[in-house]
Amino acid sequence: MLVIVLWIAFALVSIALYFADSMSSELRASDNRISGLAADQAIDGAQRYVSYILTTYATNGVVPDLSEYKAGSVPVGDAHFWIIGRDPSGKPNTEPYFALIDEASKLNLNRANTNMLSQLPNMTPDFAAAIVDWRSTNGPSAYALDYAPLNYAPKKAPFETVDELRLVYGASISALVGEDVNRNGVLDGSEVDENHNGQVVPGIFEYVTVFSREPNMHSDGTPLTNVNSRAQLSQALQAQLGASRASQIMRSLTGRAGTNGVQAVRTTTFSNLLQFYLRSGMTSTEFALVANGLTASASLYTYGRVNINTANAVVLSCLPGMDPGTAQQLVAYRQSNPNNLGSIAWIVDALGASSPVVQALAQGDYITTHSYQFTADVAAVGPYGRGYRRTRFVFDLSAGSVQVVYRQDLSRLGWALGKTVRNASATKEAT
Repeated sequence: MLVIVLWIAFALVSIALYFADSMSSELRASDNRISGLAADQAIDGAQRYVSYILTTYATNGVVPDLSEYKAGSVPVGDAHFWIIGRDPSGKPNTEPYFALIDEASKLNLNRANTNMLSQLPNMTPDFAAAIVDWRSTNGPSAYALDYAPLNYAPKKAPFETVDELRLVYGASISALVGEDVNRNGVLDGSEVDENHNGQVVPGIFEYVTVFSREPNMHSDGTPLTNVNSRAQLSQALQAQLGASRASQIMRSLTGRAGTNGVQAVRTTTFSNLLQFYLRSGMTSTEFALVANGLTASASLYTYGRVNINTANAVVLSCLPGMDPGTAQQLVAYRQSNPNNLGSIAWIVDALGASSPVVQALAQGDYITTHSYQFTADVAAVGPYGRGYRRTRFVFDLSAGSVQVVYRQDLSRLGWALGKTVRNASATKEAT
């Protein structure tokens, strides 16, 4: 009887321990679910917060300054979120930098030509040609690519997302993401430092976009002044620079051609604002006063310009006529002259009007100092650092109001907030 009682007692204790462990596991699972829900709510709060920031500080193509908003450890109840960005100084970091990302600081996949794309890290001439072939709407091209083994055909339409590059013939994940597998801009402990320099080497994804679009209208919907409309231009110049100076500028825009001793007025049509500025005779200070209200296009929108105020040296070196040395020179100039970046005219101050780079850029509409699309790469955790979530948003202001045009869940890429935030979360959980 004693043995039977002991076995029964042992069985009851075992059952009690089993249910206690099950309840403990369920409690932890419930806590994790609650933390996950809190992180999801923080992500939604971050979306509304960024919309407010852009509505308030990003009017007329201005890039919000980091001093105007908070991007790190922003509380939402018991949860917190961070906006993973990139350091504008370009210096290597061991911890993530927190800020909004300007999409106009990148090359537009739907506008860049093969020469520009070929300058990107990890890019080959063949892959650059394959990108152009993928988006081309002109039917079969001379650059023949066999997509049959992949069981799909080339799109022959513009890219809708950057991740669509995965489908292009010749794409590899190593070329697209480089060493930055979780795409947070730093080399994390779980990532392989292939060149052993202690710094992350990003892939093509880091430098390209499909969202750079600039409106040729004011925020109230009224059109910008087209520099090819001389009457409208004269009025705009008079309003900002006075009648006398406006008259001088208008005369400098009018060339004269002679045939058999007869002089005739020759009117120049400008295809971009840099071309107009070089011909106008204005100083960079004068041009900065009027540039925000000018355009050289009759279209509602201009696509694919690179913001020379925010683009890093890698992207700048992809522009026509540019080389890595000149790109670094421009980065150094804008760091030394932060108050002289009011218009694209500063690139002439930095390089000179006769610079081959300036002359090459004047042949097309490549550059701007305005941005209307921003990425908010939001990572959030619930109470005690649990329930990690990450979502990337792209916000577009080019239509006059803030709109979310892209949303992507990146939680699958793993922890992207670095060691400092992880250790801080672990400390809070321990206490």
